[in-house]
Amino acid sequence: MKGKLTAKLLAGLQVTGREYEVHDTTITGLFVRLTAAGARSYVVTWARGRKKTLGRVGILTLEQARQEATQYLAEARKHGEPTAVSQGRRGATLPSLREFIADAYLPWFKAHHRGHEKTAHTLTKNFNTIMPQRIDAITGRDLEQIRTTWLQAGNKPATVNRKMGSISGVFSRAVEWGIIMDHPMAKLKQLKVDSKGVVRYLSADENRQLRKALDARQDDARTDRESANRWRADRGRKMLPSLADRMFTDHLKPMVLVSLNTGIRRGELFNLEWPRVNFSTKTLTVIGDTTKTIETRHIPLNKEALEALQEWQKQSKKKSGYVFPSADGGRLEDVKSSWLGLLERAEITGFRWHDMRHDFASRLVMAGVPLNTVRDLLGHSDIKMTLRYAHLAPDSKAAAVELI
Repeated sequence: MKGKLTAKLLAGLQVTGREYEVHDTTITGLFVRLTAAGARSYVVTWARGRKKTLGRVGILTLEQARQEATQYLAEARKHGEPTAVSQGRRGATLPSLREFIADAYLPWFKAHHRGHEKTAHTLTKNFNTIMPQRIDAITGRDLEQIRTTWLQAGNKPATVNRKMGSISGVFSRAVEWGIIMDHPMAKLKQLKVDSKGVVRYLSADENRQLRKALDARQDDARTDRESANRWRADRGRKMLPSLADRMFTDHLKPMVLVSLNTGIRRGELFNLEWPRVNFSTKTLTVIGDTTKTIETRHIPLNKEALEALQEWQKQSKKKSGYVFPSADGGRLEDVKSSWLGLLERAEITGFRWHDMRHDFASRLVMAGVPLNTVRDLLGHSDIKMTLRYAHLAPDSKAAAVELI
């Protein structure tokens, strides 16, 4: 297909499921390639079978692409080959790393992946030293120096690998879209880490301490409310609702009980809505759109979790909306202060909210539940994630060595 390349023409290109090209009638040798998946790139060709991708539409402007193509073609006529090819020179119009991330990568990431804000934060906070550099000028050595600085600052290898994974994704897209020729991290191996790690779960004593602290916290809330109401009564003020006849004084205890007994992720718990809790079948459903793995799963409710949710619904008198809403009825965003206060009261250290998920899985494995069943309940996409609990299976290794 031929035609004068214009902004309107580029915007109107249709994805057909097959790759095709639109050759510019203004500059012979310049064309736009539209892949079957919809990626649009400027390409210049100067001889049969000789061509070079200049950059992605939207990153390079049409005017920049024409300037680059003109230079390539002039050099090809003079030297037989553009110096960008013969000497490995890259175009001066390539964006800086910061420009590429802001203008191309993050918009793409937001459309295709979750955690847009977290990824943006990781990139901007940790790679400031190379952000101004042109994207093709960044080397593996630059990234190795950044990684070494993190390790010297006390970052754990697993944390370093996660950060480097964020920037690796940026360069992978740049290579795929024809912005750069080589991935600067191609020879930069991940740091070795303990893939199984230490699984933190509650001991029997800690479990009792946590539950005792939950009850004590509620007792204090009831006492404080009664004291507040006496103060109000003496001054003729409006009384606050009594907490004496409520099973839960606030959201923390039912949230903890549900987490301990279902292994639900914190974000999934925050997103949970009442229509997803089925008291008849004794299950709660985590919708794929709200999960880390984008897969819906159904979690059975044991007696404690079921009763906690039933009583919480009676208190809240709601059958729609979030199960654990924020004060204004929206999505709850944080329970950090109340959680840390609870742990301090219970005298439990080194135990995160997410560790309740580990506690759930650990208790299942120690009770003899097959690892694949645990994987389904946790919503792991890969059994490797579940294998970290394998050592907790009762007598499994001892039984194995007794066979020889």
